[in-house]
Amino acid sequence: MLKRTRIRTASAVTSIITTFVLAAGALAPAADARPAPPARPAPQAPSAPSERAGIPRLTDDRGRTLTLRGWSVADKANSGDQALSAITEKHFRDLRAKGFNFARVLFFWDDLEPRRGHYSAEYLRRIGRILDWAQKYDIQVLLDAHQDVFGPAFGSRGIPAWATRTDGLPFTPHPEDWFAGYFEPAVQRAFTHLYQDADLQRAQARMWQVVAERFGHHPAVLGYDLINEPMGELREGEDLATAARRIEARQITPMYNRLARAVRSADRDNWLFVEPTPIVGEGVPTGLGTIKDHRTVYAPHFYNTAMEAGADYDPAAGWIESYEAAVTAYPKQQKIPVVVGEWGPLNNKLPQMGRFFRDAMASLSRYSSGWAGWVWCYGGGYCALDENGDFAANKERTATPYAPAVAGTVRSDTYDDVARVYRLAYTAGRGGSTEISLPPTAGRWRVAVEGRASIRRHGLEVRLRARPGTRVTVTVTGTGSR
Repeated sequence: MLKRTRIRTASAVTSIITTFVLAAGALAPAADARPAPPARPAPQAPSAPSERAGIPRLTDDRGRTLTLRGWSVADKANSGDQALSAITEKHFRDLRAKGFNFARVLFFWDDLEPRRGHYSAEYLRRIGRILDWAQKYDIQVLLDAHQDVFGPAFGSRGIPAWATRTDGLPFTPHPEDWFAGYFEPAVQRAFTHLYQDADLQRAQARMWQVVAERFGHHPAVLGYDLINEPMGELREGEDLATAARRIEARQITPMYNRLARAVRSADRDNWLFVEPTPIVGEGVPTGLGTIKDHRTVYAPHFYNTAMEAGADYDPAAGWIESYEAAVTAYPKQQKIPVVVGEWGPLNNKLPQMGRFFRDAMASLSRYSSGWAGWVWCYGGGYCALDENGDFAANKERTATPYAPAVAGTVRSDTYDDVARVYRLAYTAGRGGSTEISLPPTAGRWRVAVEGRASIRRHGLEVRLRARPGTRVTVTVTGTGSR
């Protein structure tokens, strides 16, 4: 359920085409190396890799069609007494100022429950403070139970050391390639115990119950990402793709159903986000089964092995098409929405990266209800912004016009990055206003509306109301420099 502030009604406009110009002032707003997993070659996609038909859109409690655009907000550097201290109100103020409406906020089980059965009241308070900032700036939050290489037992963050069981198997750190840690025997065995040991199952479920009880009614909370990038234990002779599908089907699906029951004991309304293993990034369809819940979102990540290793984007390789063809199969089958939980290359300055962002944004818009880029921070690497708060190279292409909420049935929803033209066509229904978000670029946005609708500008948003059944088309054209 997406909780939003009440929208003021607008005066009626009865002309068939209303055109006006909205000024968007020149407003420009940390990072981890994040290699993707090794994987076998991806299958080829069909020429039209994805259709909206068959994949439901995300909706709010009024039935409006939603689009989420935002970034992950993280503090991986601090723990214990300093946990979450790197996340400030500025993160959310800048997100809103750049036109985004969504934040995937990371939290860590090892900080939440540092000793078994002891939940940190201070950590919960700090999460609550972050949610209050998000509410202040009308940012919807996905609370993400994050893990990297399982947790602190292996020098990372996530599942507590007290919940880590390795059966004495070896672990060798890989400081130059941290993702390789997932293939260490001790780490893989720790995942097996997490999935299979009854007491750890109960502990993980109880952790999520605590989170849902505490934050389920907070106005900023949209949902819960039950675990970041789950992995597992490969069997002898098993290739990675086969292992991933087995682990997803036999271990991760039952885990998600356990956690869903735990969350629903405290929160019936917010969405549950479920991730496949990271191999989905290579165009391998997931083996996840049915999640027995009424509000589930499929939340794959969108990373490519070659690009994460430093290669430039190669449009001719067909990676985006293969990914799109594979990633849409599961939500079509399960009839659930898609929100991509992480995406974005490390080296965004390479010659083809402008093309990558253009192609990626077009692809994401074809099948998903939104995305969270990696990561909203100020600096180099994966950071969305530089030290001055300006977009890093090519990442300004993520700030486009879009429709956060549509009161009605969407017929088409497209953005042409080259022409800087956004078009939304919908048939109006009930549920309140339709909202169009305009990014604060150096130029201006010309907005034309076809169809009988009332219309009002509200800051950098355009809000429209129309009688149910009215066919409305909105065209937004950028003028001036980008």
